Amino acid sequence: MDPIIITVIAAVAALLIGLFIGKVLFNKNTQKLVEEAEQQADRIVKDAQTQAETLKEKKVLEAKEHFLQLKSEHEKTALQRNQKLNDAENRIKQKEKELNDKTQLAQKQIQDYDAKKSTLDRQLEVVSKKQEDLNKQHDEHIKRLEKVSNLKAEDAKAELIEAITNEAKTDAMAHVQEIMEEAKLKANKEAKKIIIQTIQRTAAETAIENSITVFNLESDDIKGQIIGREGRNIRALEAATGVDLVVDDTPEAIILSSFDPLRREIARLSLQRLVQDGRMHPARIEEVVEKTKKQIEEQVMEIGERTVIELGVHGLHKELIRMVGRMRFRSSYGQNLLMHSRETANLCGIMAAELGLNPKLAKRAGLLHDIGKVPDEETELSHALLGAKLAEKYGEHPSVVNAIGAHHDEMEMKFILAPIIQACDAMSGARPGARREIMQSYLERIKDLETLAMSYTGVEKAYAIQAGRELRVIVEADKVSDADSDKLSFEIADKIQKEMQYPGQIKVTVIREKRAVNLAR
Repeated sequence: MDPIIITVIAAVAALLIGLFIGKVLFNKNTQKLVEEAEQQADRIVKDAQTQAETLKEKKVLEAKEHFLQLKSEHEKTALQRNQKLNDAENRIKQKEKELNDKTQLAQKQIQDYDAKKSTLDRQLEVVSKKQEDLNKQHDEHIKRLEKVSNLKAEDAKAELIEAITNEAKTDAMAHVQEIMEEAKLKANKEAKKIIIQTIQRTAAETAIENSITVFNLESDDIKGQIIGREGRNIRALEAATGVDLVVDDTPEAIILSSFDPLRREIARLSLQRLVQDGRMHPARIEEVVEKTKKQIEEQVMEIGERTVIELGVHGLHKELIRMVGRMRFRSSYGQNLLMHSRETANLCGIMAAELGLNPKLAKRAGLLHDIGKVPDEETELSHALLGAKLAEKYGEHPSVVNAIGAHHDEMEMKFILAPIIQACDAMSGARPGARREIMQSYLERIKDLETLAMSYTGVEKAYAIQAGRELRVIVEADKVSDADSDKLSFEIADKIQKEMQYPGQIKVTVIREKRAVNLAR
């Protein structure tokens, strides 16, 4: 409904209300009230008219703004459509131009192709004619040669082939002789190369075994329980395990001392069970030690079986597998015996493969070469001969038996496998980090190398890397020239060769670097 009509209706309603009030309150002030009501009605009508005019103007303005907005959006949409149409038209014109250019280029290429084809056809005709003339001349030349030599072409060809064949055989024999002589000269070099490759392809571990084991305790109160009344518990433990138990002032620790790692392991596990159980008396100690020994025996078999599976050695007797497991608890010059045997087996397999021999048999011999060090009973035989005797007893191949017995030259080498086992055993035992004594000498050699290089003038730093097989020398660029670097490298290598003892060879690299550094602030 129109706001003006609403306002008029409101005014009339107010007027009627006023008249009604005037009639009801008919008294002396009736006229005055009527006048006030009329004035109030006039004011209401005027306010309503004013509001109606204001509202009308506002609506007109909103309608105009909405119209202008719709007009602007329409013009914008029309402009965008025109722009898209112009872009599409331009793209079509560009494609038409490109298509015309390609058509003209294709026509030109076709014309060039036709021209080249006609030229080639003419050249082929000329070549064919020349080929016919050449064939005629060749036939005439062969006829003249046959007439001069009184031989047919086939006979002459056969004689020529025979002469060339004889000459080639002579040259080949001489070449073969040279190759054989050169191979003999290089045999020693190739052998060293195979050994170096074998060492480099084997990832070795540094395993140093000690003669003591530290058993940690939750509190020092347990020490008294372990010692027992008048020391009866500790004496029972030492008697049952063959291990010395040292209880001193070391906080929360007991030291187990024995040259035999197997005994130390049995004592450690037994003590661990007794402490957890809480019942500790001589009878209980003997019972727990016996159970632990049986558990260790099962663990030894498990270690042996896992080792032979990882190395791919099949068909080994159970007693030999048990001995392989026992190696885990033996050491030689601080080197764990099982680690040494595994490393030797891997070296033997790689070297045998390089030499074209049976790598599985070589691995088998490498793994078993030190089984004489873990016998069930002590004998007067050396470990090499005892190992050969055990291997022969349990049905090993004769070459394996001979390799075990001969790896310390206590038996004559009858198979090619024996020197391989001997070489790999020496490599595993003599490598840096394998044994304590060798490790100390290795560290001294590395230090001597660096000290020797630092003694020369102009040397700033020296580093021995790759286990001492390479010496890198960094010189000061201001004091040493490029020519001096070559001379310094030769002098250091010559001095190392004359004054030091080392396996293999040492590469000396002299590095001279000039750096110019400035700051932009």
